[in-house]
Amino acid sequence: MISYNTDGVKMPGIKKRLNNSWIKAVAACYGKKVGDIAYIFVNDEKILEVNRQFLQHDYYTDIITFDYCEENTISGDLFISLDTVKTNAQLVKATYEDELRRVIIHGILHLCGIDDKGPGEREVMEAAENKALALWETILI
Repeated sequence: MISYNTDGVKMPGIKKRLNNSWIKAVAACYGKKVGDIAYIFVNDEKILEVNRQFLQHDYYTDIITFDYCEENTISGDLFISLDTVKTNAQLVKATYEDELRRVIIHGILHLCGIDDKGPGEREVMEAAENKALALWETILI
């Protein structure tokens, strides 16, 4: 089950049924099934609090993914700062909606086993994001 929750922010305008189909299709590309996924949309202060409390990081970020995967089933809690998504959208000259979609799938890709912190991994993640975003376009048709 995929759930969408907020803490201190208004729920973004997500087409949940389409989004859920997309997430399942992306997971299937990696041989994974979707278990329990919880999106928690927050503001910058909450993401900083979560980052400090659970990861001992003292900085803002767009997403924090807590991985509860078992075997081929992906599950996790994905905290997304809508403030940082908005800021990043402006920085990369993307729409807020496109940047939010990129961040939403970024967390799923982490649950599918793709990292982005080591040498060369960022490029692998970006390619996976682009592939997933292209799949979104096919779901809309």
